[in-house]
Amino acid sequence: MLSPELRQRIDTLLNSNAVVLFMKGSPTQPSCGFSSKASGILNDLLGNYAHVDVLADAEIREGIKIYGQWPTIPQLYVKGELIGGSDIIDEMFNSGELHQVLGVPAPIRITPTLYITPAAAKAIGQAMENSEPGMALHLHVDARFQSQFQLKPVNGNEIMVEAEGIKVYFDLASAPRADGISIDWIEDARGSGLAIDNPNAPAKVQALSVQALKEGLQDFTVIDVRPSHARDIAQFPHAHDVLDEDSFERLAALPKNTRLAFLCHHGNSSRQAAEHFRGLGFTQLFNIEGGIDAWSEQIDNSVPRY
Repeated sequence: MLSPELRQRIDTLLNSNAVVLFMKGSPTQPSCGFSSKASGILNDLLGNYAHVDVLADAEIREGIKIYGQWPTIPQLYVKGELIGGSDIIDEMFNSGELHQVLGVPAPIRITPTLYITPAAAKAIGQAMENSEPGMALHLHVDARFQSQFQLKPVNGNEIMVEAEGIKVYFDLASAPRADGISIDWIEDARGSGLAIDNPNAPAKVQALSVQALKEGLQDFTVIDVRPSHARDIAQFPHAHDVLDEDSFERLAALPKNTRLAFLCHHGNSSRQAAEHFRGLGFTQLFNIEGGIDAWSEQIDNSVPRY
């Protein structure tokens, strides 16, 4: 049962915003794969849109399911009308229908260049010998340039590329992200499997010593990812930002070529944070090796060690 007060809350939200995505997390930090897919598509098409994190509002989380008689999250509303969940958003994106609904230019179908080594083609061909009739190899590259192979039917909206006798199907969002991608078959001490090299992926996180940080402090935006109680024990004694719920959206909106240097206690949590920002498209990312502990030991012993 939807209370009049909650219905009014939702009505006001939908009437005040042309596009609203009810999701888990935020567009820059989704908390589930389905919300990531939906927000990734909208991020590609729109510069800005309203979103509601249902994990932060239990009343909305249950109420929106009743409001639109749609049982799952995410849910996309455009001009007050329910469009659907992540699968429908994906289907409409690839058909071009979503572009029409949102009033944005029709999609450009880009055919990517694809390289497959003979060894990889052999392995893929052998793996597909036992696949069910009608199934085809799809390669999805998400907004964070993570690649995933899937065997599924062709719906007719994909872009097909053939290399070394292997047909690979891409959705419209994946195709430009996959341009120039190479697929190889690797066998080493760790085992064997397909290896994907995507030249479009953001540059890897670089190691930054505390000595190099000291010499080039003015060149970096330092972000301390430690919890507040740890920062209180040993403050980084120079200009810096902290990473928390209040600052994340602001930091994620920085220009993607900002030189970000991440700091934690010993350099482990900071590396994870840097990788997350790499997934957001940042291209100049550094992990301060050894963290504040190394800074205290090697640069400034007035900073307490703990």
